[in-house]
Amino acid sequence: MAGLTLGTPARAEGTVEVLHWWTSGGEAKAVGELKKSFEATGGTWIDSPIAGGGGDAAMTALRARVVAGNPPTAVQLKGPGIQEWAQQGALNDVQAVAEAEGWDAVLPPALAGIMKYEGQYVAAPVNIHRVDWIWANPEALAKAGVEAMPTTWEEFNAAADKLQAAGIVPLAHGGQPWQDATVFEDVVLGVGGAEFFRKALVELDQDALTSDTMVAAFDQLRKMRGYVDPNFSGRDWNLATAMVMRGEAGFQIMGDWAKGEFLAAGKVPGKDFLCAPTPGNGFVLNSDSFTFFKVEGDENLTGQKVLASLIMSPDFQKTFNLAKGSIPARTDVPLDDFDDCAKRSHADLVKAIESDALVPSMAHEMAVPRSVRGEFLDLVTEFFNSDMSSQDAVEKLAAAVKRAM
Repeated sequence: MAGLTLGTPARAEGTVEVLHWWTSGGEAKAVGELKKSFEATGGTWIDSPIAGGGGDAAMTALRARVVAGNPPTAVQLKGPGIQEWAQQGALNDVQAVAEAEGWDAVLPPALAGIMKYEGQYVAAPVNIHRVDWIWANPEALAKAGVEAMPTTWEEFNAAADKLQAAGIVPLAHGGQPWQDATVFEDVVLGVGGAEFFRKALVELDQDALTSDTMVAAFDQLRKMRGYVDPNFSGRDWNLATAMVMRGEAGFQIMGDWAKGEFLAAGKVPGKDFLCAPTPGNGFVLNSDSFTFFKVEGDENLTGQKVLASLIMSPDFQKTFNLAKGSIPARTDVPLDDFDDCAKRSHADLVKAIESDALVPSMAHEMAVPRSVRGEFLDLVTEFFNSDMSSQDAVEKLAAAVKRAM
């Protein structure tokens, strides 16, 4: 793999074409910060945003570009996808930058491992997202007589019933496979705990996949289906967030990129919206990162090096994550300017690392190969949109996972 030599001139002549799927309000603002910072070094930024599908459309476009021999300079990529491209020899490493700047000392080991291939950094993480969040409209909850954020699924169901009785949509949801899978994996964590989550959704253990615990998770998911409005199918996640903002819906279950939407709209945490982890003791990890593809030309190679250094700089990590709703990937960035939801996220992250309850997201491509994730998404969405029994769901899921492995 090609290594990049390190040099940090005050103004670097470098070019990057950046392929990403950050197109909604909070996300677009966050990527705008990265573009601004890169251009401040004297570099040229070519923006290649591809909306839709939680990144699925962008990955389709990336495959076509690589096959055509015209890969972008930097690509938003994550989890096992990084390793898969590295195994194909498609990536440059940025190990020289990482060593010079001491990345190993400031990244959580579990996250650093995801960014490396054969011990060399091939990606730079911009953040840590928590997937297992409930967002709520306090006025809607008050109208329905819901006095506190739920801490168990039983409490969630009781609150949702009250919202429904008050004529408020209990759960704002977009009927897209990755959104269905997001709710599903948060339910699995709450029903089964971190160890079960790891066995079923990361290690793909057949006994766990067909267990009574997994049946119970599907039972709860069936309950959730009854709490969404009739127009949920195909709705983008940020439009579901807007329903909560307007008070049309009480809750949304979504990662903390949803907070970026609230903040971009000028909403204040604790006043205009509430945040709480979904039921269960654990932390479902999602992390955005940029991976560097093999490209020709000194200016592109320089651009990769500058971008990697910039992404991992403490100032950028702070600025970016304040806009995105996530927390810095670096553990040494002060959180004084971050809101209470972010501080809660960081505290729970530290606790989860200590108690071995930090689990990688299946839905957001941190845990399993895309082929296996595809089977989960297909089955969960089929279940959500049919009258399939929970018992049938676990049997079909286990069989599909076995085929994909």
